[in-house]
Amino acid sequence: MSNTIHPQALVSERASLGTNNHIGAFVVIEDDVELGNNNVLHTGTVLKSGTRLGDNNTLHENVVLGGLPQDLGFDPATPSTLEIGNGNTLREFVTIHRASQENAATRLGNENYLMTQVHIGHDCVLENNVIIAPSSGLGGFVTVEDRAFISGGVMVHQFVHIGSLAMLGGNAKITRDVLPYMMADGNPASISGLNKVGLRRAGYRAADLRVLKQAYQLIFNNESRLEQRLEQLSALDNELAEHLLGFIQASERGFHRDKG
Repeated sequence: MSNTIHPQALVSERASLGTNNHIGAFVVIEDDVELGNNNVLHTGTVLKSGTRLGDNNTLHENVVLGGLPQDLGFDPATPSTLEIGNGNTLREFVTIHRASQENAATRLGNENYLMTQVHIGHDCVLENNVIIAPSSGLGGFVTVEDRAFISGGVMVHQFVHIGSLAMLGGNAKITRDVLPYMMADGNPASISGLNKVGLRRAGYRAADLRVLKQAYQLIFNNESRLEQRLEQLSALDNELAEHLLGFIQASERGFHRDKG
């Protein structure tokens, strides 16, 4: 099927378009853009050079993708990209910047839902099924794992790593990594417990929650050294505990601790 392009859209002849895309009024698609199939681009969407968009994505009004990194040292001639997968929904005024490093990419996976006025900085990686509520922002080089939930007004410091199925409370200030399966809230943020609702919705069973509760108690038990606690975590011999262990060992910024 051919594409439906509004007569008031501006589409570069040097852009590559798939099929069955619906491109609304005042949409701008610049040179060196690759657009897959079955995408809907509402009024005022802008796809800047270096943007790669997969299939079945919906971009609402005034979304801007692939803008230059907000980095004072960035040379606009540096080749880099923004790569977005399939089935994502980006609501009004979402902005996502391309990478700041040469031949690098800012990446979004599949089935992510970004609500109005969300900003994703350069060199970020969002995996799959991530939800970000309105007016939240991610600094550069942030990684967000599968099925994390970021509430409204959250600000995430650059280089932070947010674990799978983590939940960040509204207006939280996130300056360190957030462990998988945990809830973080406050300014400054602290861990307030397991994301039990999110875990149950994701299909985790009572036995999984028991293991995670045990892991939580080990990680945040300040009566012993972290190295000893990690050894005990490994001894649980469980896939969820191993995920937590690997996440902690890979953490470069350190991770938010609980209120205790």
